[in-house]
Amino acid sequence: MGAGSNIGKTIVLFFLVIILALAGLLWFDYLGVIHVKTMFSPLYKLMGLSPQVSTTATASHPVFGDLDQDRMDKQREALTIFKQELDKRESDISAAEKQNQQIAQDLADKQKAQEERERTFNNEVTKYEDRQANITAIANNLNGMPPQNAVNILVAMDDQLVIDVLRRVDELAVQARTTSLTSYWLSLMPSERASVISRKMAEKPTSLESE
Repeated sequence: MGAGSNIGKTIVLFFLVIILALAGLLWFDYLGVIHVKTMFSPLYKLMGLSPQVSTTATASHPVFGDLDQDRMDKQREALTIFKQELDKRESDISAAEKQNQQIAQDLADKQKAQEERERTFNNEVTKYEDRQANITAIANNLNGMPPQNAVNILVAMDDQLVIDVLRRVDELAVQARTTSLTSYWLSLMPSERASVISRKMAEKPTSLESE
């Protein structure tokens, strides 16, 4: 009797534990704490119940939301914010790239302008050196001619070239420690032309081409 009574109590306690566990699961599922809706859906239909959902309410309009849905909404919101940040970073990077491209273009333009200035300067230097070489050659040639022949050639030149040649003749005479023929050539020129050349040489113009 004693052994049978203990077995009976054990069986009763076992079923009691199962009933309590099932009841607890039903209750927590009903409250929405855990989700076993698929397993207990027939029981819900039998009892005419529906699972409890978390609620937040305003004064006039209650708002119902499932916990899973809340989590999904928060995740979507986080993803939206993350996407916005990525879009902003992409926009900032694009703006920085455009700025860098503009800076690079400006530098390239400045370099090109500098190269053009250097090319122009070198051309001017070359032209000047070529002109000086030509003037020296003319001065040497005139020094080797009879005075009247030299004067005839000078009279055919424009004023600036005459002045440059005569000055170069003076420089060559100083270097050679001889007497310059400039004054003698001027005396053989027509008086009016000689006067103009002498006046301009005295004024030391840098260029007569604009006159």
